[in-house]
Amino acid sequence: VQLQASGGGLVQAGGSLRLSCAASGRTSGPLTMAWFRQAPGKEREFVAAIRSRGGTTLYADSVKGRFTISRDNGNAKNTMYLQMNSLKPEDTADYYCAAAGSAIILSSMRSSNNYLYWGQGTQVTVSS
Repeated sequence: VQLQASGGGLVQAGGSLRLSCAASGRTSGPLTMAWFRQAPGKEREFVAAIRSRGGTTLYADSVKGRFTISRDNGNAKNTMYLQMNSLKPEDTADYYCAAAGSAIILSSMRSSNNYLYWGQGTQVTVSS
């Protein structure tokens, strides 16, 4: 599975951005996909995840109510999105999309160790 992330940029606090992650290759099967982020000098942290079947979603507390994860399985690209609203300076980070090689139980969706495939980061900068 190859993942291609895009959509990052510079935005003022309170603004919005939408990130995209296009998956190609072996995209059939119960893939769980997720977004993680890493700010300068900090560890990579979980942002949100979504299952391919049933559409179950999970969010980090820090983004709940502001970010929405979704995916479009209807096209050949099998694309995942992260709609980010009410952005804050602390949301500034490199955002990475990830996909699991198999189904992940809900309690494990926050751990980066459970994701086999990773895209390149897309930078999000929120100015105050």
